[in-house]
Amino acid sequence: MGDAANGAGSGLRARVDALSSTYRLQLRTPASDPDGRGFTLADAEQLVPYLADLGVGAVYLSPVLTATPGSTHGYDVVDPTEVSPELGGIDALRSLRAACRAHGLGLIADIVPNHLGVDEPAANPWWWDALRRGPDSEYHRFFDFDTEKANGADGRIAIPVLGSPEDVADLVVVAPEDSPSGEAELHFYDHRFPVAPGTGDGTAQEVHDRQHYRLTHWREPLLGYRRFFTVTGLAGLRQEDPEVFDATHAEVRRWCEEDLVDGIRVDHPDGLSDPVGYAHRLRDLVGPDRLVLVEKILAPDEVLEPAMGVDGTTGYDALRLIDQLLVDASGEARLSELAARYSGDPGDEDRIHAQSAELKRQIAAEDLAPELARLARVVRHEAAAGHGGSTSDDVEERDLREALISVIARTPFYRADYPVLRGTLPAIVDGLRRDRPELAPALRLVAGALARGGEASTRLAQVTGAATAKAEEDRLFYRLGRLVSLNEVGGSPGRMGMAVEAFHLAMAERARATPLAMTALSTHDTKRGEDVRARISVLSQVPDAWADLVSRVFEAHPPPAEDAGYFLLQIVVGVWPEPGGPTDELRSRLHDYADKALREAAVHTRWTDQNAEFESAAHEWIDTLLGSGSALIGPFVERIAPAGRDNALVAKAVQLLSPGVPDVYQGTEVWEDSLVDPDNRRFVDYGPLRSGAVARAGHPKFALVREVLRIRRSHPADLVGGAHVPLPVHGPAAADVVAFTRSVDGRAAVGLIARRRTAVLSAGDLGGTTALLPEGTWAVRPGGAPISGRVDLGELLSAFPVVVIVRED
Repeated sequence: MGDAANGAGSGLRARVDALSSTYRLQLRTPASDPDGRGFTLADAEQLVPYLADLGVGAVYLSPVLTATPGSTHGYDVVDPTEVSPELGGIDALRSLRAACRAHGLGLIADIVPNHLGVDEPAANPWWWDALRRGPDSEYHRFFDFDTEKANGADGRIAIPVLGSPEDVADLVVVAPEDSPSGEAELHFYDHRFPVAPGTGDGTAQEVHDRQHYRLTHWREPLLGYRRFFTVTGLAGLRQEDPEVFDATHAEVRRWCEEDLVDGIRVDHPDGLSDPVGYAHRLRDLVGPDRLVLVEKILAPDEVLEPAMGVDGTTGYDALRLIDQLLVDASGEARLSELAARYSGDPGDEDRIHAQSAELKRQIAAEDLAPELARLARVVRHEAAAGHGGSTSDDVEERDLREALISVIARTPFYRADYPVLRGTLPAIVDGLRRDRPELAPALRLVAGALARGGEASTRLAQVTGAATAKAEEDRLFYRLGRLVSLNEVGGSPGRMGMAVEAFHLAMAERARATPLAMTALSTHDTKRGEDVRARISVLSQVPDAWADLVSRVFEAHPPPAEDAGYFLLQIVVGVWPEPGGPTDELRSRLHDYADKALREAAVHTRWTDQNAEFESAAHEWIDTLLGSGSALIGPFVERIAPAGRDNALVAKAVQLLSPGVPDVYQGTEVWEDSLVDPDNRRFVDYGPLRSGAVARAGHPKFALVREVLRIRRSHPADLVGGAHVPLPVHGPAAADVVAFTRSVDGRAAVGLIARRRTAVLSAGDLGGTTALLPEGTWAVRPGGAPISGRVDLGELLSAFPVVVIVRED
């Protein structure tokens, strides 16, 4: 293993057998399922024998702590002190751990330190008590409340829940004998809020005016707490407070003390006040012998902060590299031309950076207006503290906010306060000073506050992260239409394709720097599943045929808007059943997807101002495509689907054999057609998988996944951190061959050879292109003949786009 892995301690090396790979399971309470099934810890335990036979190293669970009733994902935790009773509680987790041990599997748990769910205040005892008792509550300090007198709500906690400012007249006081809590409550239809002791007399308006909180119109730019991105139902926690950390991690501590888990996955550390400090406290808690992975979204040119001392990210950076490997760069010009024609945007990198900056400006000024106002107040306060108490009244509020928005817009990362990114903010401020001299006084104020390294610096980083996520992942990536398979979390859609040699360099660096980092292709948050992206990426190989299809479809069946239609048509092609035709279930799923995609894009409709007429027209257009439009789309899909499957197999093989800990998201060991959440969190039918029917049928993806996972289980330490070495490939098609080996005991022992661009290059086109194998005899898995020396790739890859090779000794 590499130095990074060795540095984690001998205890972790002892657990590597269980960390050769992971298999992600999305848990669901029965209450979250219309059919009442759910997927609990007991259900996960039933899968352990199947996962062990598949070759998995560790079971990787979605959050198991008690979440908002009916939660479909578990990230809206309301009680971090217990394993959800609906999922089975702590005893079910212990039982799952025992089953995993009996089958040689590890266990990875997902935790959510940044926020708690507050959509239903009564379900969250800490939140309820903080609202009820205000500063007298021991939990008031747990939340990142904004209770300054200048917060716009007279120092009270603003909660945006009212449908209009006049709705305060609809508040109702419920007496203790009539309330579920046995205490006086303030109700707004189905919303319940606590009443402070001794304040329940009088009219509902009078009672409301006495509370520590103020219910406000949801469109009013007031908010009394830091939230997760723009989700008002998720309230930020103050993990920088040791007492808060200890209280929120008491259950995690128990897991470690009882040795129930082998690793921890940390959700969204960028939202925390001090991600580096948090990572150190977490490492101290879990010890050196457990894996710590962070859901850190890295920009294409960003590296994970070494000072965090974690083992790596959850794999979106690896996903980006593998997706780019599947794209044919020669299709860029034609796809850019088509994108410009149908959406007015060619999708090149410069344009995307400009669009991202403009959307960050919009998001910061509008969607994040409460956070921006709070940041501006903090900047004034800290700048004044650094200048003998000057109030900085010479800087207009408008100019201060413009300066802050401009800094946010120009920041190319989620947050720029990591030590490894030193110099980012000074360069941004300097550039703005040159480009916007009228902002000089405001920029001096901002720089003076940031230089103190206090609250202003922290809040700027938190707002920047939220603005970046909303502007890019949740808006821009639903507008860009050049090749939507690249519009993925952590993706770089402005870059079309990646040279094989550059890919090898990137993977070799991962083996050296972060050998224990996770690699992913699909997650509970990916906008399109791995096989859908693999098929859409084929469009880069056949851009002219794609252009012809779009022209004929739009002429025969005009979409309600060409930009939306061009985007959605790629999705329809990506999920089109092959063999077979569209089903009513697919129709419903595409309707749901279109609603979410169009609202996130916020061009023709949006979440806050839904254009029902346009959304209905989009549904009707999709229905037409699935009906009479199938005469056009079906034959096109039939043509590209084989290359899509080839792409998917190559991507899966590369992921599973690359450095790091590969994660197989539930159900992706076979073909899958998932779209954005909640579609990608659907239940998986494990019956055919557990019975062996899929294996006996010779499913190509399943066979590949099982073969490679079992190889990794045989040599876990080496295939996590062993060297990634490209094989020498020569000949006319060398640029379209991906070939590398991984080392076991310091020598090449397992590898893969794959061909790209199979929609335009057949195996016969690889004739005369050869790969030189390392010394020894190699076996092609599964069930292939032995090979050695210089191998003709036209012959080797004639039946399959990718082969796994293993040294026979």
